[in-house]
Amino acid sequence: MFSVTILGNNSALPMHNRHPTAQVVELNEVAFLVDCGEGAQSQMNHFKIRRSRINHIFISHLHGDHYFGLPGLLNSFSLIGREDDLHLYAPKQLESILQQIFDAADNTLSYKLHFHPLPTEGLILDEKKITVTCFPVHHRIACWGFMFKEKEKPRRVNNEKCIKLNIPSSFYGDLKLGKDFIHPNGDVVKNEWVTISPSPARSYAYCADTKYEESFLPFVKDADLLYHETTYLSIDDVKATLRYHSTTHQAARFAQKANVKRLLIGHFSSKYAQLEQFLEETKSIFPQTELAIEGTSFFIR
Repeated sequence: MFSVTILGNNSALPMHNRHPTAQVVELNEVAFLVDCGEGAQSQMNHFKIRRSRINHIFISHLHGDHYFGLPGLLNSFSLIGREDDLHLYAPKQLESILQQIFDAADNTLSYKLHFHPLPTEGLILDEKKITVTCFPVHHRIACWGFMFKEKEKPRRVNNEKCIKLNIPSSFYGDLKLGKDFIHPNGDVVKNEWVTISPSPARSYAYCADTKYEESFLPFVKDADLLYHETTYLSIDDVKATLRYHSTTHQAARFAQKANVKRLLIGHFSSKYAQLEQFLEETKSIFPQTELAIEGTSFFIR
C-alpha cells in the first residue's frame, strides 16, 4: 500500500474546521510525516494514525503553518516513552529553534533525534523500498519540495518455465536482477522468457508552498500523484504572485507540463469557506484533480 493521508489542508490560519498543512505518506508499514502544522498530532489521533510507525519527518520551510505543531509532537513522543530513533529533515535553522525550546523547558527526549539539514537538492533518504529527494521551490523564504519514489521491484521468476528450460534454482536470484542464463553448451535463455515484469515503481511529489514556477518540473516529471498548492482561485492571480503562492489554473498547468497522472490540491486560503470552486477551476484544465480533504487517504496504484 502506497498512500497519502491529509491531516491539514488550510493555509496560515486554522479556520472553517480546516487545519494547517500536514500529511502522512505510507508505504506498506513505513510512515513519513510531511510538514507538521498546528494541530497535527490531534489530527493523527482523530484519524487513527499510528505515530509509532513514523521514523522520518520532513519540514518544507519555516513558516509557522508548516512546523508549529512539531515541538509538541516531538515532546509527546517522549512522554509516551518512545525509544526508536527519529530522523528530522528540515531547513538548518530549525535545529537551534527546537534546542532552545527544549532547553527552556528543561526537556530531555527519551529517544535520539537525528537532525538532517536540507541540502540545495538531491537524495536525502535511501530506504529498502523507497527513496526521498528534495528540490527547491519558489516561495517567500527558502522552501523545499519532496519526491517519494518507490524502488524498482525485482522481476518475478516463472518456476514452471525455469524447470522446463533446465535453469537451476541457484540462478533464480540472478534472474530476478534481469540476467540471462547461459547453459554449459552455450545456449542462452533470455531473461524475459522465464521471468515476469514487476508492476512499475510508484511516486508521490509534494511541492509545498510555491508561486508558479517551472524550474522544478524535472524533479516531479511523470509522478503518479502530485500535490501542488492552490492557495487562491484564479481571479486572485496577482495576489498569488505577490505572496509567492499559486492559483487553481497555475497548479493545473503545472500538472499538465509535468505529465503527472493525478493532481492533489490544497493549502487553501482562509478567505474561502467553500472549496468546490477550487476543484471546478482546476479540473477545467486538468481533469484528474482531487481536493486534499482532511482525513482522506489517496492511494497510489
